[in-house]
Amino acid sequence: MDREVSSPFDVLIIGAGLSGIGMACHLAMDHPGLHVGLIERRAAMGGTWDLFRYPGVRSDSDMFTFGYAFRPWHALDVMADGDAIRNYVIDTARAYGVDGKIHYGLKVVSSSWSSEQQRWRIQVLDESRGETRVFECRFLIVCTGYYNYDHGYLPAFPGVERFQGLRVHPQQWPATLDYRGKRVVVIGSGATAVTLVPAMSADAAHVTMLQRSPAYILSLPRFDKISAVLQRFLPKALVFRMARRRNIFLTRLIYKAARRWPDKVRDFLVSGVRKKLGPDADMRHFTPNYQPWDQRLCVVPDGDLFEAIKSGKASVVTDSVATFTEHGVQLASGATLEADIIITATGLDMQTLGGMQLQVDDQPRRMGELVTYKGVLLQDTPNFACIFGYTNAPWTLKADLAAKYVCRLLAYMQEQGARVVTPRAPADEGQDESIMGALTSGYVQRGAPVLPKQGRQVPWRVLNNYERDCEMLLKWPVADDALELRMANASTEAA
Repeated sequence: MDREVSSPFDVLIIGAGLSGIGMACHLAMDHPGLHVGLIERRAAMGGTWDLFRYPGVRSDSDMFTFGYAFRPWHALDVMADGDAIRNYVIDTARAYGVDGKIHYGLKVVSSSWSSEQQRWRIQVLDESRGETRVFECRFLIVCTGYYNYDHGYLPAFPGVERFQGLRVHPQQWPATLDYRGKRVVVIGSGATAVTLVPAMSADAAHVTMLQRSPAYILSLPRFDKISAVLQRFLPKALVFRMARRRNIFLTRLIYKAARRWPDKVRDFLVSGVRKKLGPDADMRHFTPNYQPWDQRLCVVPDGDLFEAIKSGKASVVTDSVATFTEHGVQLASGATLEADIIITATGLDMQTLGGMQLQVDDQPRRMGELVTYKGVLLQDTPNFACIFGYTNAPWTLKADLAAKYVCRLLAYMQEQGARVVTPRAPADEGQDESIMGALTSGYVQRGAPVLPKQGRQVPWRVLNNYERDCEMLLKWPVADDALELRMANASTEAA
């Protein structure tokens, strides 16, 4: 039998990672009178930054834009390590009184909306006790990201069972893994791979990054020297606000330039790698066959990947796996790579809503069949929001905007005396393209069926444009013909 949790929440947030904590903090600032709770499957907050523990794990965006707008990152390291980011999330939750609202160790199984009761019923599994519990709320906000926390993506490599060494996926990194003096092969070319290779090369005998195709790699300074100088003359808070604005501008500039002048940006990125590696570098390994920002750029601090390669402690091979062998990998070219440890940095297994089932009046709502409204609400789904960040800029920029919009929406509903809001899209609005369709990355293509769809035009089309999103989410009137408002039922008024 389900165990009911007393006192329904006004707002319930699923996920206590970067997005969930940010959403809760915005509610604490703008709606302090609401009864707000958070459900977190893990035993600690932090989301991605509590889950991933592989060597060198860090942000792949600069922290001045990756941090919250309402609580700027106040350190000079441009790309922080996982521990620092996790502590930043925890400290933020404490500062805004959010930490005491989190219910840990609960896996959300299903969420069902009742139009009669005008509330959500959320069924969760307490995995430590093996019992089911039920929460209820008026407004449900999902902040679970877009990948499966249980396991990463692993291609069906031939002969994988033959390998006699240790095979590890970064998402399940063993805390006791000792790679000192070992030969390591890292399969992959994305953000995780370019982080692991330099981090492991200092202690491993040799680290080889085996990539099927190259990625664009941009080197950024590890520390912000400009802000360090400005701190001598200006208040610290002002300096970091300036750094945030500067880096938002530069991030957007690079993306816009890549879309308008892809060949020039391509030459800029490739020549930057050549300068780091020297004139004798084999640039085949660093020259992708797609244009910049068709996939996310990989960012490395102070060119640490290139330093590891120049030192001889690391190398890059561009080829594909023909089969695993007892002692390593045989490549399609016929060459072999011997290894004691193989790291399969092969990407994420895409998942939405944390894997939970979603229903409205006993009818299923499948994310992959619906479009989003302003990239925040979901078509035909009452009192529901999904916080989803940027794919072409730091995630938190969009998550902050989305959280502010939800707070505006709740205030508008209160002003209008509305109990329920539901986005209603025109019948022909949905397109085949997903909300991450601008990227061609493998994990995006694999996950397309479970991701919400793009609409034809605003507000059903995801802009992925910070300036336009600021206008749409923060300045446009909340009132919209596409939003259906309902007042309280007699039964809910009595409750």
